[in-house]
Amino acid sequence: MKYMIALLVMGLLTNNFVLSKFYGICSFLGVSKKLNTAVGMSAAVIVVMLMSTAVTYPINNLLMQNDLEYLQTVVFILVIAALVQLVEFILKKFMPPLYNALGIYLPLITTNCAVLGVVILNVDNGYTFWQSMVNSLGAGLGFMLAMVLFAGVRKKMEDCDVPEFLQGLPITLIAASLVSLSFLGFAGIVEGMGLM
Repeated sequence: MKYMIALLVMGLLTNNFVLSKFYGICSFLGVSKKLNTAVGMSAAVIVVMLMSTAVTYPINNLLMQNDLEYLQTVVFILVIAALVQLVEFILKKFMPPLYNALGIYLPLITTNCAVLGVVILNVDNGYTFWQSMVNSLGAGLGFMLAMVLFAGVRKKMEDCDVPEFLQGLPITLIAASLVSLSFLGFAGIVEGMGLM
């Protein structure tokens, strides 16, 4: 049980996919302007991460049994693309305002390296099925934490008097780097808690 808690804490804080590993930066910068779209995108990413982990785990075992590991990335991308299409259909049908707010960034979950990264890291680290699911949940919650924090930072930046040469993307990247640096403070937390 301690190991599962450690996986969750690592995904949330110490190995945060966005702020520590820099996966999923496109959607992080593109959708974090408003809190509601940041939460909606994060929820969609969490669902896709969990579903893709659940689907790719047995598929990877099949690939390994048949000596087809070299097809792993291609198969994982195809599974993720299919799952994103399913999530997109559900959002379009049942949550049109969120679907419209996410715009082009929703289909981009397919190529979001955070989703592919969590699936491949689960395989590379040799996690069991449940460890993979907990790691994916932690990574997804970490993605949501980063998105929500940065949405708050960007909201505060709207009220700031930013010099003209820094307006737009430059000040956004500076703010993102400062938020990322703040997560360095969590380094060693898992070891310090005696979870690993």
